[in-house]
Amino acid sequence: MKKDRLLKFSQFETFIEVARQKSVTKAAASLNLTQPAVTRTLRDLEKICGTALVAKDGRGIRITRQGEVFLRYAAESLAAARDGLTAMSDLNIADGPAIRIGALPTVSALLMPGVVNRYLKEDLRNPLRISTGENRALLDQLRSGELDLVVGRMPPPENMLGLVFEPLYRDIVVFAVHGSHPLAQKETVNGSDLLAWPMLLPTAQSIIGPFVKRLFIEQGLQEPSQIIETVSDSFGRAFTRQHAAIWIISRGVIATELNEGEFVALPINTQSTLGAVGLCARAGHSLDPAAQILGALIRDEIGSHADLLPLMRSIER
Repeated sequence: MKKDRLLKFSQFETFIEVARQKSVTKAAASLNLTQPAVTRTLRDLEKICGTALVAKDGRGIRITRQGEVFLRYAAESLAAARDGLTAMSDLNIADGPAIRIGALPTVSALLMPGVVNRYLKEDLRNPLRISTGENRALLDQLRSGELDLVVGRMPPPENMLGLVFEPLYRDIVVFAVHGSHPLAQKETVNGSDLLAWPMLLPTAQSIIGPFVKRLFIEQGLQEPSQIIETVSDSFGRAFTRQHAAIWIISRGVIATELNEGEFVALPINTQSTLGAVGLCARAGHSLDPAAQILGALIRDEIGSHADLLPLMRSIER
C-alpha cells in the first residue's frame, strides 16, 4: 500500500498545531485532545513518513529539518482541503454567486442552449447570466470582473492583456445564402457572381472582421456596392432569409441552418479564416466553483457535437 493512502487530514492538523505551539501539551489543549492521543498521532505520522518530524528541545520540542519540509506541504494540503469544503458548501446555498458568461455570436446559438440545459440538470442554485455583444466589449467586462468567462473566437494578441485563452475547437468563416438563393445550387462561384447581391459583412471591430478583410485581398474579391455591416445574428438570419443576401459569418453561428439545409455555404475557399474558439478568463484569477463547473459543461457540450470533432483534432496536431 502506498504511504500517501495512510495519511489523514487529522494527522496534518495535529502536526501543524504542534509545530505552531512548539508543545505537545499546548497542542492537545488547543485541539481538545489528550496528550497521549497527540503523541500517538505524531508517532503514526512519523512512521508513515519514515523519519522523525519532531525532537525534544529542553522542556519543549522543535521541528526537525525533515519536519520543516513536510510542514510546508501539510499546511498547503490542509488549507486546500478546507477551501474545497467551503467551495462545495457554496454550491448548495440559494444565494450563491452568479455565474456570468459572455458569449460571442460564434457560440451563442450553437453551444449555449445545450450548455444551459446541462447546467439545469446539475441542479446548482447559482444564478446563470449570459451576455452577448462585440468581442472588445465582452473582454473589457471580463477584465473588470463583470464577467467570469467569455466563450468565442480567440482574440487578437493586442486584446489578450491580462487574459488567458483555452482553445477548444476551430471555426471558419463562410459565405452563406438562403437555400432558395440563385447562387445556392452553383458548383462554382466567382467574384463577379457576388457583386449582384447585397452582402452582410462583420464590422471592423468584430473578431472575424480582419479575417474577412484579408480574405477579400487574398482572393482579389471586389466588395459589392450594397454592403451592410452588422454583428447581429438575428438580423443576419432574417435579412438573409428574406432578401437574397450573401452573409459572411462564422460557420458556428449558423451551423444549425447549414446542417438542416436552410442555408448553404457557397463554394468559396475561406481556409485562411480558420481560427480557434474557446474560453477566455482573467489571468491569475481563480474561478468560483460553480463557474468551474460551467466551464466543464462547455467542454462536454463541445464534445457532443460530432461536426466539431475534426476541428478539435486540428488543434491537437
